[in-house]
Amino acid sequence: MLELGNAPAANGDLIKDVNEDTFMEDVIEASKSQPVIVDFWAPWCGPCKTLIPNLEAEVKAAGGKVKMVKVDIDQNQMLASQMRIQSVPAVFAFVDGQPVDGFMGAKAPSEIKAFIDKLLASTGEDGGLEEAVAMAEEMLEQGALNDAADTFSAILGEEPENAAAYAGYVKAQIAMGNIEQAQKNLGALPESIKNDPAILAVIAQVEIASMASDAGETSELKAKLEANPDDHQTRFDLAMAELAADDSAAAIDTLLDLFRRDAEWNEGAAKEQLFKIFDALGAKDPIAQAGRRKLSSIIFA
Repeated sequence: MLELGNAPAANGDLIKDVNEDTFMEDVIEASKSQPVIVDFWAPWCGPCKTLIPNLEAEVKAAGGKVKMVKVDIDQNQMLASQMRIQSVPAVFAFVDGQPVDGFMGAKAPSEIKAFIDKLLASTGEDGGLEEAVAMAEEMLEQGALNDAADTFSAILGEEPENAAAYAGYVKAQIAMGNIEQAQKNLGALPESIKNDPAILAVIAQVEIASMASDAGETSELKAKLEANPDDHQTRFDLAMAELAADDSAAAIDTLLDLFRRDAEWNEGAAKEQLFKIFDALGAKDPIAQAGRRKLSSIIFA
């Protein structure tokens, strides 16, 4: 693992062409002090012509925290053979003299950025763990779930009691549908972060996701409810189905309607579930804030 705060490379040394004679110095040795991305390409390769400028742009945007080298496989066939390159473009990230990640084929700029962000976070070259968490959360929002989970995991390797990273890792598991794994992760929480707001929020998310996973189809539940508006269990199930469909606003309205009809049904289940949703969304979420106001107006009407 590289140390935090290594000096960035000079701009003129960020991107270069290397060959079999210079690969050891410019990749293996250089990667012991700074991550190095190696792009294997060929002049006849169409996707390479698209990837190279996008990759160079993202490397430059990283502000000197990562280097890039290009290897023409036609001119360096022995090296390509040693690296077992079967098709191009082929990109590898080297850290401490070893390849640690990579991809094949052309990628969109957003995917290249996620690749570099993940690399920098895992090596500590991102400028700090707080920034790494922000990067991982951005990956999560963009749907790069595996990259987000890997980055959160790398952060936890540096700081096992980082509440934001722990919560983010669990959220990634939820998003991938690994509810059981998310529950196991929460069962292994470090004692020092159990009451952190981010952890409490993700605990609520896991509980909601677990209940929502067993929900039925919203259309079927709505039809059943129309036939019997006093079927409180179906109304509660509808709220869970709406949560499963990622429609928190609708779920809140459905639970508020249930609470308005019978606040004590099932030992106050509607109110309890509403608070779980509010906790999961977070205090600053506008949907949660609106829901809390509506609930208060019902209680104090």
